[in-house]
Order: sequence, then structure tokens, then C-alpha cells
Amino acid sequence: MRPYRILLAITALLVATAAQGQRTYVPGPGGDWERRLPAQVGMDAAGVDSAVTFALASESTAPRDLEMAHHQTFGREPFGEPVGPFAERGDPAGIIIRRGYIVAEWGDPHRVDMTFSVTKSFLSAVVGLALDRGMIRDVNEPVEPYVGPVFVLPPEGGGRHAGGLGEGRPLRLFDTDRERGITWDHLLRQTSDWEGTLWGKPDWADRPLQNPREWLTRERLAPGAAHEYNDVRVNLLALAALSVWRRPLPQVLREHVMDPIGASPTWRWTGYENSWVLMDGAAVQSVSGGGHWGGGMFISARDMARFGLLTLRRGRWGDRQVLSEAWVRMALTPTPVQPNYGFMNWYLNTDRKQLPSAPATAFVHLGNGTNAIYVDPEHDLVIVARWIANPALDGLVQRAIAAVER
Repeated sequence: MRPYRILLAITALLVATAAQGQRTYVPGPGGDWERRLPAQVGMDAAGVDSAVTFALASESTAPRDLEMAHHQTFGREPFGEPVGPFAERGDPAGIIIRRGYIVAEWGDPHRVDMTFSVTKSFLSAVVGLALDRGMIRDVNEPVEPYVGPVFVLPPEGGGRHAGGLGEGRPLRLFDTDRERGITWDHLLRQTSDWEGTLWGKPDWADRPLQNPREWLTRERLAPGAAHEYNDVRVNLLALAALSVWRRPLPQVLREHVMDPIGASPTWRWTGYENSWVLMDGAAVQSVSGGGHWGGGMFISARDMARFGLLTLRRGRWGDRQVLSEAWVRMALTPTPVQPNYGFMNWYLNTDRKQLPSAPATAFVHLGNGTNAIYVDPEHDLVIVARWIANPALDGLVQRAIAAVER
């Protein structure tokens, strides 16, 4: 080989090797996730230790028996009885991820626990998948044309009887002029003000107004006019998404998100004992968007961190675009009437009120517990914190960011 050709070959090899070294690290499936010492990813070891110590010292004071915790809080609402599964939680747990690598873990990151309203971000993801595939044409379209009559299956041992006249009639979820104006965007941003009862829970019974006389009499607002956090309407979105996919949403999530990002097979997504419907001749459970009355996602901190890393990287996992960047951009767009909220459950930090120590570009997938997936593009940082007192979340973020060596 001529000398100049040898030089070109060596140069090409060096360029290719350098490019390989600069590639964004992507964890392998399951437990194949590389660790790095803090110094290897530009963090101070003492600062990381301080963040972990703080998280462990800031455990939530709510009962570890999550069903008992429910009865002490949401269970006191009208129709507040649980209809989905609960489980006793484990110790505080969490992970710090920098540049895709595991820097620190505490507790048992493999333990599967309820994650409450972080479930909403997984729910919005399956809606995003439908949009990416053209199954939903536009999030600003009304939901009503996508959702036919819903035939609810009776509970086990149920039957037709004189006292149950009308029980077999299908649910028609968007049967008024106002409801027919509700779009996918309204449901995703929790601005629909949908009126109705689903799975035995009236919309007004979730975080009810202080004055009981207003529960049934208050004026309904036009869709998009106000933000109201309401799990009945979240479950409505789950049922609408089921109508689009015509298959169980956990199967959709596993095939199109969790398997591609290498999640473990241990996570579970459940609905309620009374949320079974007939779909194309098969019994399908419509899942819940959180653990308000039980159910929702049961998942490990490791798998939560994978989802957080996916959203940090704008829906991309290695060479695969799992969620479109367009979808992530919409999810991170502030809701006009609630600027710190994007799509459920992407909490934005644009006003820096929720997390004063974090940059305005950070966001968090947040649920009761507190369960949180903190995502910080500016610092290439993902933090999962489980069973931490809600006011302490900013303190954890503050310490982790302080450990980043600029």
C-alpha cells in the first residue's frame, strides 16, 4: 500500500475511533447499565454523597402502607373507596444519572413500587405514539369522533336483574355539545372540565370544592378555559386512548417504549376492578392514570430512570426515535392557563417556583409519594427520587446540581 494511502487509512481510523468515543452513551437492556465514578462524568464525589445523604434523610412521613395512606387522604373524599390494587412501599430509593451513566443509587433501585401520577407521563406517551403513527391526526381535534360506545363488563357473578335495569347500556362519553368540543390537547393538559362519572367516580368527587352545595351546581367552563387536576378525566383519556389502539395500553407501552429502551420485565400497569370493557370481542382492562383510587404503574426506580433518560434525549434511544421529537416539544409547551404544566405529567420549571434551584429548562415527571423523575437537559442530568418529602425535592436537586463541575 502506498504511504499516502496508509496515512489516509490511519487518519480515517483515528477519526472513526474519536467519533465512537464521542457518541452518546446508551444503556444496554436490563441490568446492562454502566456505572461511572462522579469524577468520570464531571461531578464532585463529596457533592454526590451529600445529595444521597440528604435524600435518605428526607423520607416522606406518610404511612408505608399505601392503602392506609389512601384512607387518610383521598379516601376521605366522596366515593373515595379504593377500586384498584395498593401495595406497601419500600425504603426511600433513587438514582442519579449523568451523561447516561449511573453515578449513584440508594435504597433498592430494582424494587417495584407504585409510582402514582408519574403514570400520567406513560399514559401521555401512548397517546403520543398514536399521534406519531397517524392514528390520531391532530391533538387539537375533538376526541368524540375517535370514541364509540363503551360496553362495560359487569363484575364477576353479575347478572341482569330487575334492580339493574339500564346497567347494560353503553357509556357515551361525549354526548353533549360542550363535551363534543373537548380535544386531545384539552385532556392532555387537564383543561377539559369534562362532566360525568367513570368507574363509579363522579368528576366532582375528585378533590371536591369546599362548599358541597357547589358540587353539582357550579358553572361548567369552556374546554381550555381553566386547568383542574382531576383523575376522573385522566382515566377518561386512558379509555379514549384504548378506543384508538383497540388493545391493552400496557401492551402498547411495552412494545413501543419499554422494550426499546431496555426496561426490565417487572413493571406492571393496572386499572380498577370495575374498569373492564368489551373491545373487539375480548375483555380489556382500561388502565388508570395514577394511584388515586389504587392501580396505575408499579415500577422500579431503574425503569423510571430509563424513561427519564428517554425524555431527556427528546424521545431518542440510540439510533431509534421512540417518541417523536415533535411530541416531546408539544409535551414541554406550557399550558396557557397553567404555565408550569405541559402534557400530563410533565411539570415545567419555567417560572422556577416549584424547583427554585433548578434551571428554567428542567422538568419533572411527578407523582404522589413523592415519586419524581427530574430531567435537566442543561446539566445532562436525570434524578429519580422515591418516597421523599415533597418540600425536600428541591434540596436534592440543589445538591446534585452543585456537584456538577462546570
